[in-house]
Amino acid sequence: MAELGALHDVGRSLDVTAAGVVLARYVYVPDDPPLESPRPYLHPVRTRAGRTVTCYRPHDHVWHKGIAWSLPCVGPHNFWGGPTYVHGQGYVQLENNGSMDHEELLDLAVGADRVGLTHQLGWRTEQGERVVTEIRTLSAVLPDRPDAWVLTFETAMTNVSASPLPIGSPTTRGRENAGYGGLFWRGPRSFTGGTLHTPAGSGGEELRGERGPWMGFTGRHDEVDAASTVVMVDHADNPAHPPQWFARTEQFGGLNPAPFFSEEIDFDPGETLRFRYAVVVADGDADASRAGDLAALGTAVLGGDG
Repeated sequence: MAELGALHDVGRSLDVTAAGVVLARYVYVPDDPPLESPRPYLHPVRTRAGRTVTCYRPHDHVWHKGIAWSLPCVGPHNFWGGPTYVHGQGYVQLENNGSMDHEELLDLAVGADRVGLTHQLGWRTEQGERVVTEIRTLSAVLPDRPDAWVLTFETAMTNVSASPLPIGSPTTRGRENAGYGGLFWRGPRSFTGGTLHTPAGSGGEELRGERGPWMGFTGRHDEVDAASTVVMVDHADNPAHPPQWFARTEQFGGLNPAPFFSEEIDFDPGETLRFRYAVVVADGDADASRAGDLAALGTAVLGGDG
């Protein structure tokens, strides 16, 4: 049975490996430009067979970074990157691109079937004011099956500013069906035109905005005759569970459980918000039934994490 390993570029990134494949690189000190709202991200993310299922800085949205915790509307601040949606004006480049800055590595544990990292981040506005302190934990879990592995993501964000920071989306600001924000996955270019999966069945972009405990995406790879599937699972204790889902298939492949899709979540001074997710990365094609099986694997791992 394959075992997990880790390669730590101290002060920069962590690679999680299995059987000679880098399953994921977590860059916790990025060097992205300020207008892209620098924040930690996972890229590349690969299947057990070594096929890449993420995209970094695509030309159409250079602020998309593999898998990243990305929030476009935190009070007046943008922790997503790029321009901000302003109702009646469209997208406007404002002086509000914040950053999520790594401050301290709190724990790093490496085992045969699990690698976990916990660190503290300070969220700062474009003007340098600290507004949020975050404790974030990621883990990679290798189940006893050859076709998949599971990433878990947990965050506890505390508003350390003197003002409320309601968290929303372009939809809560007036743009219809654009409720993105949260844990966002951007697929490789070849995944354009892929298939979405939900507990009710499979389809395309008409499923954007649907509520459910999980959603999956199957796409095909260039150069090899192969497909891969990514399934994201929302923990039952998350605010707004089950969330609405932001998903794209036509312009690019994207998936995002979006708790702030159509309603803001209050985030008052001193308040802590917590979210937990699983991302199942699997080799092979899928229908709704297999996606549901993969979602169950993610749910089991989330439960096993406590």
